[in-house]
Amino acid sequence: MANLPPTHSPLFLGVDGGGTKCRAVLVDSNNTVLGVGEGGPANPYHGVERTYESIMNATDIALRNAGLTPEHKANIVAGLGLAGVHLPSLFQIVNQWDHPFKAQYLTTDLHIACIGAHESDDGAVMVAGTGSCGFSYVDGQALTLGAHGFPCGDKGSGAWLGLSAIQAVLVAEDELGPSTMLSDLVEEQLQARGLMIVDRLSGAKSSDYAKLAPLVFHAAEQGDSVALNIVKDGADYLSRVANKLWATKPPRMSLIGGVAQRMLDWMDADIAARMSAPLSQPEFGAVRFAKTKHAAKPQEIAS
Repeated sequence: MANLPPTHSPLFLGVDGGGTKCRAVLVDSNNTVLGVGEGGPANPYHGVERTYESIMNATDIALRNAGLTPEHKANIVAGLGLAGVHLPSLFQIVNQWDHPFKAQYLTTDLHIACIGAHESDDGAVMVAGTGSCGFSYVDGQALTLGAHGFPCGDKGSGAWLGLSAIQAVLVAEDELGPSTMLSDLVEEQLQARGLMIVDRLSGAKSSDYAKLAPLVFHAAEQGDSVALNIVKDGADYLSRVANKLWATKPPRMSLIGGVAQRMLDWMDADIAARMSAPLSQPEFGAVRFAKTKHAAKPQEIAS
């Protein structure tokens, strides 16, 4: 364990809050990691109070792991990168949170993922996980592509792949579309066919559909024409996103997320070749964001 700072020493907290979980890292002024913590969902679109609870749970765990006490929260400069706060109304609500920290600096989860991926303020990042989107930040100008959420958007994502598979299977079973090996694969995984599939997926979340994505990749790799069309359609969309992001002239671009590597194999070869591996995790991007903002306004106590 690192040497513990005195109670009055500044601490920096980076928080990566998404729809599934919240990760926090606590560092000192020298960027030495003191502790890490994890909490529940932290997307205010799905519950503001739950988001606050998840952030505090992750913070408390990080403090305990560092051997620190709750009173150290008053010395924390927190950088929060949260899903959902790209919506102005939610940004305003969270930015006015009566938090326990010395200062709070809020941005989107995409922004901190980009900062972390490049360890720089400028760069671009594409996400192909449960959801999908693109983001670039160059010379103070941000561009977000997608981020419309499932099922309205998220093309090329795990959830979209799973939903596309279900739609193809149901059409095939009505003999209104081509047969596909996805029918047997989906039946085996869901233990259902026909309307039972619909019943089984009633109330399903995007993460539930994303669990079907490996079936689509498997079928595509076996040459199934339906699965191939789904994967190629998603990869083509992500390639178009990448091209639009490159037009903003970022110094680097990374593709991250649970299905990122598998989708990259189907994207345009020249785009795949230009991708760079992320240098660090989003929560460390949140630390850098907080330090940059706090250094620019050292006297400000954010609310």
